[in-house]
Amino acid sequence: MTPGRKLLGHIALLVPPFGWLGIFYLGSLSVLLLSAFWQVDAMSGEIVRDWTWENFRILFSDTTYTVIARRTTGIALLVTVTDIILAWPLAWVIARKVGPRLKLTLLVLVALPLWSSMLARIYAWRLILGHDGVLNWGLRLIGLPDQNVAFTNIALWIVFSYLWLPFMLMPMVAALERIPASLLDAAGDQGATPWQVFRTVVFPLAIPGMAAGSVFTFAVTQGDYVAPMLVGGAGSEFIGNVVYSNVGVSGNVPFAAAFSLVLLAMVAAYMLLARRFGAFDAQ
Repeated sequence: MTPGRKLLGHIALLVPPFGWLGIFYLGSLSVLLLSAFWQVDAMSGEIVRDWTWENFRILFSDTTYTVIARRTTGIALLVTVTDIILAWPLAWVIARKVGPRLKLTLLVLVALPLWSSMLARIYAWRLILGHDGVLNWGLRLIGLPDQNVAFTNIALWIVFSYLWLPFMLMPMVAALERIPASLLDAAGDQGATPWQVFRTVVFPLAIPGMAAGSVFTFAVTQGDYVAPMLVGGAGSEFIGNVVYSNVGVSGNVPFAAAFSLVLLAMVAAYMLLARRFGAFDAQ
């Protein structure tokens, strides 16, 4: 095959996926960007396609929306840190301490909840955290007072940490598997304590895996609106809930698009930060 025909063959293979990406993904993002600068006529309810910054002015001047944005980002960061802490022991065991068969079994068990409906998992936590749920039932058995965590930001933090833990664990396992055993042996031969080996060798080399996992946990937490509706309280709205209500209830698509762009900007900024820590080199 001549180089020219080979090049044409590669182009023919690339055109369909890149065409799909350009038309349906980038095209929809372009429409979203444009509609964020439009408005809805208060009298007719029709979209007025005149360029305006009014939607963004409302977002940054109304404390209601700034509080929602801070809550969304704050819980997303808290979930990310929590999942890093929870994932470390299990990731280390899976990557370095067990044989291939047990490793496969543990990875399957970690991924098993992902095979069920997200709604089923969220409702399961409602049964656990509810006033008459499993948590308070267990506390009563040991003589402790009930905990009213249902429909609070605490419940939201717990549920999100549970939902996205596998997305943090998998990249961390991959990063820890790549650490050469010779480095750990060399550090031990130099007289380093286990803590010093972890601090100077293991942890720095695992940062790309943590950064990669954090992209998943941060982005999906920020964009979620189902969990806040089902396990959050009246003061637990996320940006996604505002977007949903403005599209499905109020019919104010331009305002929803403007808030969506704010969300995209925050996620993009986090991804750029994670990239500096090797997030996209960990896989």
